[in-house]
Amino acid sequence: MKVVLDTCVIYPTVMRQMLLGVAARGVYTPLWSGRIVGEWLRAAEKLGIHGAAQARAEAAMLSAHWPEAEVSYPMSLEARLWLPDAADIHVLAAAVAGSADVIVTLNVKDFPRNVLADEGISRADPDSFLHGIWQAQPDLVQAVADEVLAEANRLSGRTWEMRALLKKARLPRLAKAVAAG
Repeated sequence: MKVVLDTCVIYPTVMRQMLLGVAARGVYTPLWSGRIVGEWLRAAEKLGIHGAAQARAEAAMLSAHWPEAEVSYPMSLEARLWLPDAADIHVLAAAVAGSADVIVTLNVKDFPRNVLADEGISRADPDSFLHGIWQAQPDLVQAVADEVLAEANRLSGRTWEMRALLKKARLPRLAKAVAAG
């Protein structure tokens, strides 16, 4: 399964780590465009020089780990597509060009299911997407969550509870499932 990750699910660190941790275990193939990564880097600039530098380093690691993930396409593809917010058409264009099955996004209203279906693509929010994977492969998702929790504890210098960390990352269903499991 090929999955385009929208900027809004790449930018939050814990959400990105959960999504890419699952991808790294072969559950799906992540895709993005240079423009999606560029939006992430511009958003990270708001965190200051250190946040921007960290995002650039993480983007470079993603590129090294998944060299085939970055999708390019001709501008004529964007010209033939429509979404309620024209600023999101590039995400749909990346999905079409990459033969993606799903776009994972928090931006539900700007990716209507009927419009995506015309292109053979579905939409999922990250919580539902990861929860569905947890239902099929709970041990795999638990292992990823444990790694993400350990890294959050290391980086923050505090002790996070799994459920609180995942809820803060806007993954409430997954948080409940993983914490109970």
